[in-house]
Amino acid sequence: MEIKIQAIHFDATEQLREFIEKKVSKLEKTYEDIHLADVQLKVVKPATALNKEASITVSVKGQKFFSEKVCDTFEESIDECVDSLKVQLTKFKEKLRNR
Repeated sequence: MEIKIQAIHFDATEQLREFIEKKVSKLEKTYEDIHLADVQLKVVKPATALNKEASITVSVKGQKFFSEKVCDTFEESIDECVDSLKVQLTKFKEKLRNR
């Protein structure tokens, strides 16, 4: 699985990039045929609490799954996105199994 990380209007630290790669790669345990995971990080203006937005788009054979969350930290946003995508991928896998 290829993981693309885009930090919009700021530079993501190496520690944050490693955290994202570790978390997103766990999605392969839920569904093996993931081709691409596109992660976008944004700081929402104005700079108040809950201003870190993360969105993840996962490309699977002929399908795309998307999750976007806004939290206090990027780590928290990524965790929630990954949890949401796990649910979506599990449902998709069940549909395939029932055919």
